[in-house]
Parts: sequence; structure tokens; C-alpha cells
Amino acid sequence: MDQLKPSSVNSSPLTPLTFLERAAVAYGDSVSIVYNSTTYTWSQTFARCIRLASSISSLIGIKKGQVVSVLAPNIPATLELQFAVPMAGAVLNNINTRLDAKTVSVLLQHSESKLLFVDYQLYSLVLQSISLFPSDVDAPILVLIEDENSVPFSRNLDFDQCDTYDAMLAKGDSNFNWIRPENDWDPMTLNYTSGTTSSPKGVVHTHRSLFIITVDSLIDWSVPSQPVYLWTLPMFHSNGWSYTWGMAVVGGTNICLRKFDANVVFHAINKYNVTHMCGAPVVLTMLANSPCAKPLKNPVHFRTGGAPPPATIVLRVESLGFVVNHGYGMTEVAGVVVSCIWKPKWNKLSANVKAKLKSRQGIKSLGMTEVDVVDPESGVSVKRDGVTMGEIVLRGGCIMLGYLKNEEATSKCMKNNWLYTGDVAVMHPDGYLEIKDRSKDIIISGGENVSSVEVESVLYSNNFVNEAAVVARPDEFWGETPCAFVSLKMELKLKPKENEIIDFCRERLPHYMIPRTVIFMDELPKTATGKIQKFSLRQIANGMGSLPASRM
Repeated sequence: MDQLKPSSVNSSPLTPLTFLERAAVAYGDSVSIVYNSTTYTWSQTFARCIRLASSISSLIGIKKGQVVSVLAPNIPATLELQFAVPMAGAVLNNINTRLDAKTVSVLLQHSESKLLFVDYQLYSLVLQSISLFPSDVDAPILVLIEDENSVPFSRNLDFDQCDTYDAMLAKGDSNFNWIRPENDWDPMTLNYTSGTTSSPKGVVHTHRSLFIITVDSLIDWSVPSQPVYLWTLPMFHSNGWSYTWGMAVVGGTNICLRKFDANVVFHAINKYNVTHMCGAPVVLTMLANSPCAKPLKNPVHFRTGGAPPPATIVLRVESLGFVVNHGYGMTEVAGVVVSCIWKPKWNKLSANVKAKLKSRQGIKSLGMTEVDVVDPESGVSVKRDGVTMGEIVLRGGCIMLGYLKNEEATSKCMKNNWLYTGDVAVMHPDGYLEIKDRSKDIIISGGENVSSVEVESVLYSNNFVNEAAVVARPDEFWGETPCAFVSLKMELKLKPKENEIIDFCRERLPHYMIPRTVIFMDELPKTATGKIQKFSLRQIANGMGSLPASRM
């Protein structure tokens, strides 16, 4: 057998792009996308993506392996671009639509994006971002995405020579041979882990890793053939946890929503007979508290991730007919790689106990080789007692290549044959892990990662502030939000109020990063070595209870 070697016959590069080609045949007449009055079939979606890929590849300056960015909500164009951009040989970069102009500018420059598809509602933001470019840095070519509601809006903007999405589709070659990867390890996507303005971490994934996570996510969640999938998870979040490509595998129908609204969601569920949804725990909270919340006609499977959903929320939404599946993942692994696989014997337990079990992260998915909780210093596995805490480490085929232009950050988290996640967890006796804390002080607010260090740096730029520390405070609507502890300079005669500190941050940070609570202290608690005791501050924040569900 050692004489048998791999050949071009049995070692074609894996890529999730082939899923669309197959769907055009297997599910050609089935509905692929629904958005307001717009409907496409899978054969039409394939044809549109081919023409768009042709237009992208024909643009002067767009070469194989270069970055093409997308800044748009969950609309058909965004879904099509998940296929069309890499089909043109380019690297796809989805940008968070909630970021401010300064951050978008930093990411566009860091990625060296050559082409940017931008939704008409975000066009002004992009112009502001580009205005912040240094004079010696070329801005990306802009392509405007319009829809039936954009015409009055568009007339008030100066698009210069900006091309449009529809125009690129019209001039594309329907016989274009899409550009297949030469190797499994060719980069396919670039996603930034957070809206950082200092040291961006751009996660690079390959065609191979995305093929693995896509198939893995479908199997792990037991997604059947031809589901109806409602897009309540932003496609810019790890490419919609891979379900942007996954729906092509199973011939699903993608129901697109420009903006999340609980009332609209309930209407869409009933209108289209939705079977599957994904989203952060805050989405569950919004659904549970909606005035339109009433028992569903048919069960809807809901996969959630991020901060563990409160057991009370799980109970409430499951009483409506949602079937909640909680998982764990991160941008670095392109989706959910640990999930709480349900055991039949748990059905006999009380509702409260079942809800708490569902809040656990669970066990590794099939695409992961190993998942463990280890002592971060020694690398030794912690006791499986549900008490001893350690760091979650991962190993498997869907892990990123690394961070773009950041060897230091890459080597720091990818070491000793593991990906060190920075998340603190315990391992239960049954082999299920449960997150307890985040060693990097990341606050997950409404599914968005908020760096406490970045918020603190803004607070420290305030002339009145002497010390600053930011931790998570429970929030009934967002799950958790930033809570700022500050001490003021002694010489101040007129001291600022809480709302003034919040307004100061509002001018300098994206909306979701702004502290909702500011606590003034004479001096922040410190360790013997002078470090601020965030553990003590977390206790204070938790002791204050959850903020009421207002949408700030």
C-alpha cells in the first residue's frame, strides 16, 4: 500500500464553493432566497454568483488572493457575495455594520481591501471612513448595493463614479469558469475579531477549514434537507457561523431580514414556516419579551452562542415552541465547535434543571480533533469535577491559519499544538464543559465582543479621569454591558456626572461598546503589586443586579 500516492484524481482541494454548484442541480427549482418581494431559486442564485464573480475578476487591480470587503446587512447581495467573492479568486472580508467610521477605516487599511461592496444605508459611513485614509494609501473601489427602498435615498448622495451591484451583475459573463483554489490551504475569508482601533486581529480561514466547519455545523445541529432558515444572525459574524454556505448543502430557503425586529421575526416565522434560526442570547431575550410572543404553530430550532443564555430565558422561549441548542465557538474556528448534545435521560429532569443544562457549552463537534480545559501555565488537563477552572484549548481542521500581519498574536494563542482561546471553563464529570469567565476580560454584549481594554483607553483619555477599569454588568436586554469604574483627579473642583462620562465615550466608541453604567470611586481596589482588582469590581457589578431592558 505504501506505493499508492495521492493524485489529482483523489486530492482535489476542498472548498465550500462547490456546494452552490451542486445546489443549482439538486435543488435548482427550489427557493433559495426570499427578501420582501424578491425570490430566487438555487439555479438563479448560482447564475447570479457566476456573473458577479466574473465582474469582480475583470476589474483592473483585483488579483487572485486580494481582499474584497462587504459592508451590508442580511440582504440577498450579502449572501451572494459569500460565494461570488471567493469564486473570483479573492479573499472575502465581511465588515461589522455596527462599527464607527474610524474603525471601518482602520480595518480597510489593515486588510488592504481593493474593492468594497457597500449597502446604500452605509454609504455615507464609508465616505467618512475613506476620508480618514492617509494621502499615500489607495482607497478601495466602491460598489453600491441598492434595493427597492434606496432610490429616493440614493438621489441625495454623490456617488461619483461608483458602480452598482446590479450593473456588475448585468455585465458579468454567465459562462465564466469560477476560480477554484489551487490548494486546500488557500485563504478564503478574512474576519476581524472585534472593532479595535489599535491592533486589529484579522482571522484568516482557508477553503479547507471552511469546508470542514460547514459540513460539521450541519451534522452537529442535525439540519435536515430543505429547511427554512431565518437570518437573525448577522452574516458578518463568522460568515453566519458557516450557514451562508451550509444552506446550499441542504437546499434550504434563506429568509433575509435587513434589520432584526422581534415582531417582524414572529411574523416571518408564521408566514414562511421557518424551521431554523441562529443568534446571540440577546435575540432569545428579545423574542421572549416581545408583545407578539405567542406559541408557535410548529417548532423552530434555535442555535445560540456567546454568553450562556439565562435559564429563565431558555424556559420562556421553549415554552413558545423554540428548541434551543447552545454552543461555543469563536471567529478563530469559523463557527460552533462545542455544543450541548442533548441526552434523552435529561428529559426526566425538572424544567429548571434542563434549562441550566442547556446553558452549558457541551462537547466537541465532529470537526474538532480535541477540546480540553487545561491549566494555562502547565498545559495539564484540569480535574473533571465541574469546579476546577482552566482555559479552553482546541485542536482541529477548522482552526484559522492565523492573524493577518500579527505573528505575535498568532504565536501567543497557537502554541503547544493547541489553540488557546482565552476563555475560562470547568469540565464536568460527564465530559461537558461550561464557561465560567473570560481571561481576556472580553464583554459579550448582544453577541458583540467588547474589549474592556479599549473602553478603558478611551476613559483614560478624559482629562477628568485618574483611574479606569471596565467589567461586565448583567443586562436584561443585551446579556451584559460595559460597566465603568473610575476615580477622578483630586484637583477637580467641578466633577463630571455619570451621563457626561457616557457622552464622552459615545463620541469615541461604537454604540455597543459604550458603558451603560459608570461608578465613581475615590480609588480603585488594587493588588499588592498595584494591579486593579477586576475580580472585586465584577462582584460589585454583579451585586448591583441586571440593568432593566432598555435599548440605550
